[in-house]
Amino acid sequence: MNLDFLHNPRFWDIFVLSLFAAIAVWIWLSQGAKISRFVSETGAELKKCSWPWNPAERGAKKYKELIDSTLVVAISSLLLAGFVTSSDFLLVKVIGAITRLR
Repeated sequence: MNLDFLHNPRFWDIFVLSLFAAIAVWIWLSQGAKISRFVSETGAELKKCSWPWNPAERGAKKYKELIDSTLVVAISSLLLAGFVTSSDFLLVKVIGAITRLR
């Protein structure tokens, strides 16, 4: 029996792709109604959302709230990272000094 095709990487690419396709079809057939309902309910909920931009504005002004919120999050993250880093550095030095006393 000739099994040379098992050493061909292209065979394994096709095999894995076929396996994923078969699993996707099986999931769609077994759970299709639930997936469709989930997607439609998600769309309905997204229509109710308040998005952080004003559609009446033009240019960068349209996204002022979005840009401001993003800057607040970025600056807060940097400040928190600095606090955690300096606290860690200080605690390492203090504990190192205490443990060298023994």
